Amino acid sequence: MDLNTLHIVWFLVVGVLFVGYFVLDGFDFGVGMSLPFLGKDDVGRRQIINTIGSVWDMNETWLIVAGACLFAGFPEWYATLFSGAYLALFLILIALIARGVSFEYRHQGKGEKWTKWFDGMIVFGSVVPALLWGVAVADIVHGLPIEYTGGVDGYQYTGIPLLSLLTPYGLLGGVTTLLLFFTHGVHYVALKTDGQIKEDAHKLAFKLGIATIVVAASFLLWTVIAHFSVLVLLCALIAAVALISAVALNYLQRDGWAFTMGVVTVVFAVLTLWMVLLTSYSEPMVMPSTVGSTPEEILANSLTLSAAGSTLPTMQFMLWVAAFALPVVLCYQAWTFWVFRKRVTRASIEKAAAVAH
Repeated sequence: MDLNTLHIVWFLVVGVLFVGYFVLDGFDFGVGMSLPFLGKDDVGRRQIINTIGSVWDMNETWLIVAGACLFAGFPEWYATLFSGAYLALFLILIALIARGVSFEYRHQGKGEKWTKWFDGMIVFGSVVPALLWGVAVADIVHGLPIEYTGGVDGYQYTGIPLLSLLTPYGLLGGVTTLLLFFTHGVHYVALKTDGQIKEDAHKLAFKLGIATIVVAASFLLWTVIAHFSVLVLLCALIAAVALISAVALNYLQRDGWAFTMGVVTVVFAVLTLWMVLLTSYSEPMVMPSTVGSTPEEILANSLTLSAAGSTLPTMQFMLWVAAFALPVVLCYQAWTFWVFRKRVTRASIEKAAAVAH
């Protein structure tokens, strides 16, 4: 394959890795956000947390792999993105650390105040990434204030860190991912629990689902109108149908199918944005610019796929590594979910608590 083809292949590979991260850590975020709404007592909150207790850290590795591939495959994209969105990414990192620490230390204390403190950190560590990932990705797609300066400096972010991300489109994207992940996570809770938690999860997921349909439809419609292409429209339609199906299936208490349709929704929602970058501009983009008064100036300041990509040997080497490593990772992750496939019952949590005391 020539270099341009490899750039497109690796752009899609990076997209697949981010899709995997948003699908898997997305329901982790949703489970964390559900704690104040579903966990009526400590046993119930432990039941909720234990649904992801065996997989949350594995799910986060997709972000690490996606970041590594972005760094190796598109170093200019990586550098420009981190220079412009470093405050948002720093807040995401802090939130993920707080959430991870809470999972490990919540059960170490001896008091209600201790557990409530760490429960609050779990909620914080779930809400902030779910919101900011949507804001960041939406603004990357819609355009950011970057300027090509030439020479060693290359592309420079000229906006105000974090504040320049808070555009109407970016904020709508953030609210969309927040609600989408929340609904996705509550579907997972309904799938993995029993008793009152399961019943409450069905009710909460339906209410969330209605709100998510309204917000997500607004965001997808804005995206299609502003960045129309056939692939963008197709992915947006599939995401919309899948979301409506997930809400309907949850109402019918078909938990496995509701969660599956939630997965399809997240996959095609992310692919909608990826297709914007690939197909709706005059050439494939990774970071469109908003700097310039004419289309020619805006294009000159935009970071294209070809300008962001690595050299041919690097791309070829990475392709061979991915061809061997990615199937192993997928098999291992599938095996892990199979091992921990059983429901987390209230009786098992109460039994474990009795043994501990």
